[in-house]
Amino acid sequence: MSDFANEFTRRAILAGIGAGALTLPFATNAAFAKGLGLSGILGKASDSALDKLSQPGAYYNDKSIRIGLPLVGKSGGLGGLLGGVMSGADKLGLLDGFTRTINDAAGAAAGEAKPIFRDSIDQLSFNDVPGLVKEDTGGTQYLRRTSNDRLHGKLEPLVDSALGDLGAHTQLERLNAKYSWLQAAGIDRAKLNRTVTDQGLDGIFQYMGVEEKAFRANPLGKASDIFKGIF
Repeated sequence: MSDFANEFTRRAILAGIGAGALTLPFATNAAFAKGLGLSGILGKASDSALDKLSQPGAYYNDKSIRIGLPLVGKSGGLGGLLGGVMSGADKLGLLDGFTRTINDAAGAAAGEAKPIFRDSIDQLSFNDVPGLVKEDTGGTQYLRRTSNDRLHGKLEPLVDSALGDLGAHTQLERLNAKYSWLQAAGIDRAKLNRTVTDQGLDGIFQYMGVEEKAFRANPLGKASDIFKGIF
């Protein structure tokens, strides 16, 4: 295809995004976005992110996503990562083995989560096509805004299973019995599951954003010349 034809086609698509996409019906809007490869890019981004995070030590070795134990605030809610006494205990290595275990559990859950993310991506309405196209991580941000609770609900049982398989729940019981300050923090099985899921999702979305940005740079491989200017 000539440079003129490529440029003409690219401009036509941009015009559709800038004007027509805003008025497209719900179903048509989704089809339009999928036609541009947005769902495909998100699917690849999630697969790639989950593959990386499921590798041994992935969560623990990356300090930007490493999962730590929560503290229970005055209101009874979970707040923040290791701090105060628990931070000191972690530095002394008292909780290091347990911290590694819960990070490994998050990685194991990530390794089983591809169908969950693919299903959520397939159900996206893509009702903000212009915004999705303009932002390097627009798809990841949109998925989190619209599907975070659903993904959390689907991921938590995988986390619970992984924590159980790796002995984290048993470890927690022993640690609570051994350290009164840890027991006082009020961390039980349910809260452990929730915080590992919360922080695990943070890591997945962070990695997804990086992968989405990379795929947008070349979304369709050798056939991407027309779309490079869009993404």
